[in-house]
This record gives sequence, C-alpha cells and structure tokens, in this order.
Amino acid sequence: MSQQQSSFTFQTEDGVEIFAKKWASENEIRPKAIVQIAHGMAEHIERYDAFAKELISHNFIVYGNDHRGHGETAKLNNSSGYFADKQGFKKVVEDMHELTTIIEKEFPDIPIILFGHSMGSFLSRRYIQLYGNQLAGVILCGTGGDPGIMGKIGKWIASREIKRKGAQTPSPLLNNLTFGSYNKSFKPARTEFDWLSREEREVDKYIEDPMCGGIFSAGFFYDLLGGIAIINKPENLRMIPVNLPIFLISGAKDPVGNDSKGVLKTYKVYKQVGIIEVSYKLYEDARHELLNETNREEVQEDIIRWINVHI
Repeated sequence: MSQQQSSFTFQTEDGVEIFAKKWASENEIRPKAIVQIAHGMAEHIERYDAFAKELISHNFIVYGNDHRGHGETAKLNNSSGYFADKQGFKKVVEDMHELTTIIEKEFPDIPIILFGHSMGSFLSRRYIQLYGNQLAGVILCGTGGDPGIMGKIGKWIASREIKRKGAQTPSPLLNNLTFGSYNKSFKPARTEFDWLSREEREVDKYIEDPMCGGIFSAGFFYDLLGGIAIINKPENLRMIPVNLPIFLISGAKDPVGNDSKGVLKTYKVYKQVGIIEVSYKLYEDARHELLNETNREEVQEDIIRWINVHI
C-alpha cells in the first residue's frame, strides 16, 4: 500500500508552536480508525515511523505530535527538556486534545484510538479522565503504578531544585533519582540504556539520535511527578468513562512498570473504579520499548487485533 507522510504545526492558546505528523495511505479508502500516538520522555514522534507504517497497511491513519520540550516542538520553541512555566503536565494533555480536535475536523465519523507510551501513557491516563468520551479505546504501553510517597518526595526535591537552580536548568540529581536504578537488572550493561530493549541495534539508534536522551529540567520533573499524582487520585480515576476499553501492555522486565508490578497495580485500580473492559498483556523478558523489542511483530499484531475488536 502506497503511503504518504505530512508534517504540520498548530499553535496553542499560550502561543506555543506544536510540531505534528500524519501518516496515511495514498489510496482514498475510508480508514477503519485513527490512531493518535503520545510518545515518551526524551524521544519524539518520528521514532514511531515503522509502527505507523504497519498501522497504515491495516487501513488506519496515524497522527502524533512532539510534546513540549521534545523533538521538533522543542526546537521551534527553544524549550528542550521543559514543559511550561505553569501547569506543564496539564498543557501537554491539552495539546494532545487539540490534535484530537484537528483529527475530528478532518475525519468526523472515524473512531479514534489513543496510544500512549511511557510518559505518553501517563499523559493519556489524564486525557481519558478529561476526554475519554471522544475515544473508541486507549492503549497504555510501558506505564507504571502509583509511586505514592516516593513521588511526593521527588516532587519536593524538584521544587527545591527549581528554587536553587531555576525551573529550566537540567537536573542531574532528579535524572539520577528517576533513572539511576533502571539498568541494574541488566548487568553487566553494555550501555546506560540497556533497559530500553533487548535489541542492541535499537538501543544504539536511541543513543545516536540527537533528539533522544539528555538531562531534563527540574521544572519538567516537577510537572511530571505532579501529573502522576493527579492521575492516581480516586476522584479523577472515577472520571474515566466506564465503557472506555483500556489495554495495558508492558515488557515483563520493564523497570518503569516495576517489573510488571506497577502495571498490575494500575489494572486493578481500573477494575476497582468500574471500567467494564480493561485487559493487559505482559511480554516475557521484554523491556521498556515494546515497539523496538525483539518481539515487536508479536506486539504489533496484538495491538492491531485489539483495535479491530474495538472499532
């Protein structure tokens, strides 16, 4: 199937220029669904190119944007590793919703599936609390459980770092507190990013990509940890439409999901608040980036099968 890609930007209410991409078939066939992708921390939407092309071959259209502080959006706004001066997590979720609005204008009657990976899964978990009724389903990839008191301590450290160094200054301390232990299950480690995937070539591509990695700001960590606290509040969990299908997927050895424990915790919480259809799949020995893992074809087949059932 011949394919076309296009890039565009849209402006937010607070004047930020957001970079976005669309992948579609050149054939004028009515798509079965739109998949909107929310990428993870310290990466960008172009890394989902192979996944998007696979989805197109199954008659889906794919959209995604580079979040604030990431990729081309960071370049456009000179804001690498930083969300916003105020309410950054909320603003990134609103940017995602703005992209949904653009999609709905172009394809008013086509179901939309939201796919969120890692940081994008946490953003998606807030999105479904606010705008879940606009979606046919959500896939949460590489997500984690409620960090509880550790999240509160992290946010307190971030606020101290902001006072000491400023919100936009990179924070090696918070970077180390967040990611420092992620590689310890994979010793002897070949690189500091072995936790991403068993596929060495994909890990090397991440390391070599100038728009991946880097040390993020204290302001970013403050926003992210604050956002994770918000999505886990019982009153916010009850805002998710109970009829919204949710699919959690994770590598069984993903440190973000605490080697599956955080994923199962999230699954149980969604069941407890009455979500009618929530399911999960853990992939044995797989690590954080399922779409770049040695079993990526199996993962993609499962995703496509799940979407086809729910549209």
